[in-house]
Amino acid sequence: MTNTPSSQNPDITAGMEAAEAPKPHPGSAHIRSFVHRRSHITPRQQVALDELLPKWSVAYRPALLNLEQAFGRSAPTVLEIGFGMGETTEKIALARPQDNFLGVEVFNAGVGALLQRIETSQLQNIRIIQHDAVEVARDMIAPDSLAGVHIYFPDPWPKLRHHKRRLVQPAFIQLLASRIKPGGYIHCATDWENYAEQMVAVLGGEPSLVNTCEGYAPRPDFRPQTKFETRGLRLGHGVWDLIFKRRA
Repeated sequence: MTNTPSSQNPDITAGMEAAEAPKPHPGSAHIRSFVHRRSHITPRQQVALDELLPKWSVAYRPALLNLEQAFGRSAPTVLEIGFGMGETTEKIALARPQDNFLGVEVFNAGVGALLQRIETSQLQNIRIIQHDAVEVARDMIAPDSLAGVHIYFPDPWPKLRHHKRRLVQPAFIQLLASRIKPGGYIHCATDWENYAEQMVAVLGGEPSLVNTCEGYAPRPDFRPQTKFETRGLRLGHGVWDLIFKRRA
C-alpha cells in the first residue's frame, strides 16, 4: 500500500480504532515536561499550521492508534518525542524511508516548521500529534507496537527544584518500554551532563531494558549532528547519547 494521507478524512481518524484505550489508573496524573508560553511563530509557519496540519497530523484522543491506517502502510514505527523545529526528524526520515516516524510536539512554531519540511522534502513517512507526550504514549500507543523511541535534547530543567519536570523519569520510561517491541530501542541524547547521568540511572533501572553500550553510546549514524550541536561541540560542550534495547 502506498503511503499517502487520507484525503477523505483530514484528521486521519481512520487511524484510530473504535475501541477505547484502557483507562488510566487512579493517581496516574503526571507532571508535564513543558510549560505553555508565548513563542514567536513566523507567517510561513502559521500558514503551514493552517493548511498542512490537517493533512499530516493525527488528532489526540484516548483511543488506540492504528499505525498502519494512520501511515497508509505497514512499516516499523518510531515515536519521536519533542522534535523541536523538526530538522533532525526530517533528516532521519529521509535517510530511513523504510520506517515510519510519529512525532509528538506541543509548540506551534515547531509543528509549523516540521510541516514545512514535510512538504518541501515530499516526505510520506511522518505523522504529527500535537499533544502531551505522556498522554499520547499512555492512551494512543498499543503495547509492543513501536520499533523505537527517540528523545533528543529534552528540556534539561537545570535547576535542582525543577528536576521533577524532566521527561526522563522512571514511570515514563517504564511506560515507553512497554510500548516498544522486544528488541526495540529507546535512544536519548542530551547536552547536559547531569541529565545524562539521570538518564543512565533511570534507563538502567528499568528491568525490561538493557544498555547496548558500557555507559554512553557513540552517536549513531542515523542521528545527524545539528548546527547547534556542532557549535556546542566546538565550544567544548559535551553531548551524550544513550541507546537501550528492550529485552527479548
